Amino acid sequence: MNIEQARFNMIEQQIRPWEVLDQQVLNLMSDVPREEFVPRAYRQLAFADFSIPLAHAQVMMAPKLEGRLLQALMIQPSDTVLEIGTGSGYFTALLAKLARHVDSVDVFEGLVGEAETKLKRLNIKNISLNIGDAANGWNTDMRYDAIVFTGSIPVLKSHFREQLNEGGCLFAIVGKEPAMQAQLINRMGENEFETDVLFETSLPPLVDSSESEPFVL
Repeated sequence: MNIEQARFNMIEQQIRPWEVLDQQVLNLMSDVPREEFVPRAYRQLAFADFSIPLAHAQVMMAPKLEGRLLQALMIQPSDTVLEIGTGSGYFTALLAKLARHVDSVDVFEGLVGEAETKLKRLNIKNISLNIGDAANGWNTDMRYDAIVFTGSIPVLKSHFREQLNEGGCLFAIVGKEPAMQAQLINRMGENEFETDVLFETSLPPLVDSSESEPFVL
């Protein structure tokens, strides 16, 4: 496989046509070596329009979804980000390249360990990797400029939005098969939130995420 040609094709044939036009995002996804985070058995599919399987029935999101998500979040260099679902560590790397600091948490110790090794190899240091079940909350005494879920959740619990700084945003894929919505929630003021449905998609659920309360604006 010609890796650089495959990377170029990923950008031009998958990500850009999916309305990802932010040049910073396109440059970032071209620069960060996605192939380094893909399980060896799927290395030939590193740049395919495909959700790559990980251990524990988790997946690495398709490149176009990663690009669309990054574009929606509009991460700034001063931002602190909470990532719920470390997975392969690739999206953690993308976030870290944009933000001041990323707190990332995953319930699976093996995934976190593998991600840590890969992120260290790329000398990405502005991250804190954690093992735990964050589907129902994490660092609830802290506020973040951005919160992102990398697996789907049946409902978005209201306390997550309370962890946003004013002007901050949260991205989550909410719902169950066959109808899941990619939602972007912006905190406009202390008690003012705005929700946009960006598109419909499908993503495996976060482990231990459970339906308990509806999301109320």
